[in-house]
Amino acid sequence: MASKLEFVRFPAPDGVNGWWETLPPPSPAASVSSGHQYDWVVVGGGITGLCAARRLAELAPDASIALVEADRIGRTTAGRNSGFFVDLPHDISSESYSRSVEADKADVRFQRHGIDYVRSTVKQYNIDCDWRDDGKFHASVNRKGHNALAHFAEGLARINEAFEWLDEAAIAKVTGTNFYRGALFTPGCSTAQPAALMRGLAATLPENVKVFELSAVRGIDDQGPSKVLTFANGKVVARQVVLCTNAYAATFGGHPNGLLPVYTFASMTRVVNPEEVKRLGGTRSWALIPADPMGSTVRRLATDRICVRNHFAFRPGLEVSQADLAKAKRMHQRSFDRRFPMLKDVGLEYTWGGPLCLSANNGALFGRRDDGVYEAIGCNGLGLSRGSASGKLIAEYALGHSNDLIRQLLNQPHPRSLLVRPIADVAVSAAIWVKEFSAGAEL
Repeated sequence: MASKLEFVRFPAPDGVNGWWETLPPPSPAASVSSGHQYDWVVVGGGITGLCAARRLAELAPDASIALVEADRIGRTTAGRNSGFFVDLPHDISSESYSRSVEADKADVRFQRHGIDYVRSTVKQYNIDCDWRDDGKFHASVNRKGHNALAHFAEGLARINEAFEWLDEAAIAKVTGTNFYRGALFTPGCSTAQPAALMRGLAATLPENVKVFELSAVRGIDDQGPSKVLTFANGKVVARQVVLCTNAYAATFGGHPNGLLPVYTFASMTRVVNPEEVKRLGGTRSWALIPADPMGSTVRRLATDRICVRNHFAFRPGLEVSQADLAKAKRMHQRSFDRRFPMLKDVGLEYTWGGPLCLSANNGALFGRRDDGVYEAIGCNGLGLSRGSASGKLIAEYALGHSNDLIRQLLNQPHPRSLLVRPIADVAVSAAIWVKEFSAGAEL
């Protein structure tokens, strides 16, 4: 019997993405039209879909592959994050990012697999995305934060991962601000300009991959040996389909799947002028996350801008309001001013939001669905490293390969079911508020 998968949520204009806006204008987009037929169609042009399409093409060079994205590649979620490829445990539901020894080791193996794959691609094709293997700083502002970092350090020691403690003077020498009381440096994190990275990955896909943008899939019909994908401008037939839609796969009400679309927000300053750069001091580029996962992430960019990310909001409709964006910008400006009083005249030029795909139990969706569609969905706050790894691995799995990481993903828990709406909305929003309130000075 034919079955149908319907899509009801699509990328919305959630603020002005500074990563995208500070790049040169993109090349014109090619959109889907009727009459095409492919061996494989990958739905979703974020990091997961880009890696899935690339790996399919590498392993099946004679196959025809289409990658379809509802918006422009790099303008939506994968190009809206803070650009961290985190290699170490990073459970944002935990007060110190860490879980158990076994789970932490599994996270490290999985995340480094994705980072290595993307790094090798960036270097092979010389993708201009400010890729840096400079590590990251976990910084604290008070005793509570220091204790969380100490707990995280204990977890790193248990799994034999390197770290270095910095005192107040040492972290101030890096950041130029006396705001932080100490920090933990971990060397394995990579960073990039996310929108530039996504564009570069798309532009360097193998020749047997056709990229379509501004092409939202409305539905997928299972018609025996083929899948028929419906778009606004027609239909495309595929032998196999791979879903890499992350938060946009979340459904509620009649078909809950346990995925939680939680928005986070970021702002980017104008370019800091030479006199202000001198006043700030510190090093030219650095990446810092807070001791409390709900605190403020900060990046100083080589382009002489500073990016601040904080504030979470549960938005199951996958849209945010102007009030959401205005609140986020106020919070970002306050966070910026507290950290950089020497830059009191530097304003925030861009503010935007983007959905994380979380679950209550750190679960994700990976494998082959009952309708024959393959899926790699749910990154739990680590979209770049986990997304790249799961995209590569879902391609390998779909082509019949097997390895330890694929088995690890197949054995991971599925997202835990949610309460019915609106109870789920209230419960999740309340949990976020409590955690954000407890972050206190880390904001």
